[in-house]
Amino acid sequence: MAVSIRLSRGGAKKRPYYKIVVADARTGRDGKFIERIGSYNPMLPKDSAERVKLDTDRARHWLSVGAQPTDRVARFLDAAGVRERAARNNPKKAEPGEKAKERAEERAARDAEAAEAAAAAAAAPAEEAPAETAGGAGEATPAEEAPNQGESTAEPAEGAEDAAPAEGADKAE
Repeated sequence: MAVSIRLSRGGAKKRPYYKIVVADARTGRDGKFIERIGSYNPMLPKDSAERVKLDTDRARHWLSVGAQPTDRVARFLDAAGVRERAARNNPKKAEPGEKAKERAEERAARDAEAAEAAAAAAAAPAEEAPAETAGGAGEATPAEEAPNQGESTAEPAEGAEDAAPAEGADKAE
């Protein structure tokens, strides 16, 4: 008899709750099972201790007898330290597509050009900087140009008087 360790769904509609059960592989998903060894509540936060409850001793027993866990239960067993789960490897799937490779090459070329331009720009201002500091000493600073800060000698803008009504003016006018 082929035995599997799998999830059996319970709970209301859109509120799933799973029992981790040992069952004959030929029975239905929510059908008759041999033993219940834990529970899984996906509605709880991932860091909650109540999310996955598992009787590790019984899980070890059923694995030693030859029970095959499903992928999801294998993840739970790996997290509990009962059974190592080999990482899947599909290098072709992880490889970027042709267009992504072309975009990466273009981006690398643009970055290289930008780095060269930045290096050239950094070298050019270093040579011109001493000439600018020598000629700039005789010029007036902005503080010397406007000694009366806060005082305005300009007249108010045209129409400014029209926009604000006088305090004593009648509202009926």
